[in-house]
Amino acid sequence: MLHRAVFMVFMAVVGSVSTAFPAGSETPVFVSILPQKYFVERIGGDLVDVHVMVPPGAGPATYEPKPRQMAALSQARIYFAVGVPFERAWLDRIAAANPGMRIVHTDAGIQKIPMAAHHHEGDHGKTPDARGRHPEVHGSDRAPETDPHQHETGTSLDPHVWLSPPLVKIQARHILEALSTADPGNASVYAANYRAFLEEIEALHQELLTVFKDRQGEAFMVFHPSWGYFAAAYGLRQIAIELEGKAPKPAQVMDLIATARTAGVKVIFVQPQFSTKSARVIANAVQGEIAIADPLAENWPQNLRTQAQKFQQTLKP
Repeated sequence: MLHRAVFMVFMAVVGSVSTAFPAGSETPVFVSILPQKYFVERIGGDLVDVHVMVPPGAGPATYEPKPRQMAALSQARIYFAVGVPFERAWLDRIAAANPGMRIVHTDAGIQKIPMAAHHHEGDHGKTPDARGRHPEVHGSDRAPETDPHQHETGTSLDPHVWLSPPLVKIQARHILEALSTADPGNASVYAANYRAFLEEIEALHQELLTVFKDRQGEAFMVFHPSWGYFAAAYGLRQIAIELEGKAPKPAQVMDLIATARTAGVKVIFVQPQFSTKSARVIANAVQGEIAIADPLAENWPQNLRTQAQKFQQTLKP
């Protein structure tokens, strides 16, 4: 197996590398994806040295860590996981190779939603909202709306929890606790940075609520269903073309074209890590266009602001 081969190369590299980090006072940590780097640096500041496993342009669904990355990771104090697919194949081996490293699941406590859900009459209240809570308990909160052309598999949950500001607050708490435990002498610094970050998150959340305050229930179309938690947080409806790496069949493309026309969709959002072929077919059929929506950009707040404006401008008048 390729995984086993890479792991064996990693073990050989670890044996030949004395340290992968320069000497210094920073706590070396790893994260899976670029947005997490922003979160950890906002709380850790100059006291952390953050390394990202999945580099720009790569996808976290099937990423294979490089031997040199694994060697560097063997020196890390903390690995901040977020629940992306490649972690399922690698975290156990990462932990075994570096028993002294703490693995922190920053998505712990978040009740995830299916990558695509098919809601029928009477199903309302069964899907948790963007804060990981059930809407029948918290009546004003909304569960993410989905399109009937999406098919629930019952096995795949949406990992894109970093795209919802309310859920990032949960992740930030896990980061604070881990850094304070690893470096208790600087716990007060981490706590102050954490409080400032929460204020930043809340300000962004309120800003985005204002952007979408009159657009409740309106739809945007994406190739890959990355924006479900974002849609849930702001009362929007995500229509996805692809699910679990599978492009739609011709009949499904025709259905999606009809759905796009009904919803007034003129822009299909794609991300750099995926093919745009199916999206272009649908965009051409509705005399529309494709646009980039990257869920993995490092500048997290600016990316959400930019994407919110794109969504808002393309929603049905």
